[in-house]
Amino acid sequence: MALAHYLVAVPIEPSPKSPKSSLLNPPFSISSNSLNLFASLPSKPHKQHSLFSRFRRVTHKAKAKAQEPEVSAASDAFTQFKHLLLPITDRNPYLSEGTRQAIATTTALAKKYGADITVIVIDEQQKESLPEHETQLSSIRWHISEGGFKDYNLLERLGEGSKPTAIIGDVADELNLDLVVISMEAIHTKHIDANLLAEFIPCPVMLLPL
Repeated sequence: MALAHYLVAVPIEPSPKSPKSSLLNPPFSISSNSLNLFASLPSKPHKQHSLFSRFRRVTHKAKAKAQEPEVSAASDAFTQFKHLLLPITDRNPYLSEGTRQAIATTTALAKKYGADITVIVIDEQQKESLPEHETQLSSIRWHISEGGFKDYNLLERLGEGSKPTAIIGDVADELNLDLVVISMEAIHTKHIDANLLAEFIPCPVMLLPL
């Protein structure tokens, strides 16, 4: 955005009586022609205020128009996400607050943009060591159905000994996923290492604050 500055050139004549510059005796004098120029200019201060107000309105409109493409670009980016990954790392059989929030966000995005959902349950222990594992799966199904989805992909990576972040990256790469939705709760509880997200996950990651 560029603003035009209008300047009026005023001719000046050097003063022969003051060879040295001084605050009291400036080294120039304004000619009578210059004074006549200013005297001939019409004095309409109310129109000047109106002109500046108009410039301000044009400036605000220009800023608003500049922001519209950015919002549109962000919205268009979501339309390209056709396969979402939802990692679940907590062991709460009825799901933690962060996991429920991640499910709600994932289903809302998938429903709005027509995307598929893949849920991956990750735990360092084997399935036999998780007595409430089936209860957790039932909770996942219930919350996803509450979001308007019954058909989704469910993967389980249990007791593999790999870091959850590395597993998420492998699955995202294998399935060519478009977006991974993770709650910050998984990072606060050390289930997912935030420092490794950029290293292992090949697609965009949405981190949800609590």
